[in-house]
Amino acid sequence: MNNAIVLLARLLLAHIFLLAGLSKISGYAATQGYMESMGVPGALLPLVILLEVGGSLALILGFMTRWAALALAGFCVAAALIFHLKPDDQMQMIMLMKNLALAGGFLLLYVQGAGAYSLDAKRGH
Repeated sequence: MNNAIVLLARLLLAHIFLLAGLSKISGYAATQGYMESMGVPGALLPLVILLEVGGSLALILGFMTRWAALALAGFCVAAALIFHLKPDDQMQMIMLMKNLALAGGFLLLYVQGAGAYSLDAKRGH
């Protein structure tokens, strides 16, 4: 039962970043412009897409799960502080808290590992 729950946790944590990464591809110019308006170099967008899509696929497959979870946790904290730290905007503060909660989930996954239903388990990690 616990392994099924760990698999479900991986899927639930991963899906938001898979969808977000794919939407950044289709809305590349707009996303790049938004990043630049927030003081983040638009040239970093390919790395963001790679992290979101690649990291989420790694979690879904349970491949290098701990590293993917750690990278996505760091990304969540960075994105929260850069894009959502606006105390006078309730919606942005909710987004900030969502990102921090996701980071917490990723850190738990880093500690827990991928579980039995994963490529990591098949590889003996």
